[in-house]
Amino acid sequence: MRQIVGLAHGPRPLLFLLDELFGGTNSADRRAGAEAVARALVGAGAVGLLTTHDLTLADVADLIGAQARNVHFADHLDGTAVTFDYTMRPGVVPHGNALAILRAAGIPV
Repeated sequence: MRQIVGLAHGPRPLLFLLDELFGGTNSADRRAGAEAVARALVGAGAVGLLTTHDLTLADVADLIGAQARNVHFADHLDGTAVTFDYTMRPGVVPHGNALAILRAAGIPV
């Protein structure tokens, strides 16, 4: 993260794609760390995407303001397969899919 944030302060523009920041850490550290990195990158003028399945991070975009927003890809469970249409939509994804996948696999939830 130090190198990426450092590049954002460099002489050339930075385009970033970061997936599941701080996965494997506790939820409080993940939340605080992801917000700090997002603020540092946006504050330095970098442009990019932060991806996550952690809905507790969704409010980070609101806290940053007009320079950030939540978007999602819609998914659909077709039998036992999850399919995506890869159309970017505004906002936080309105549903989860883990429970539907478990039900499709015959696991009661």
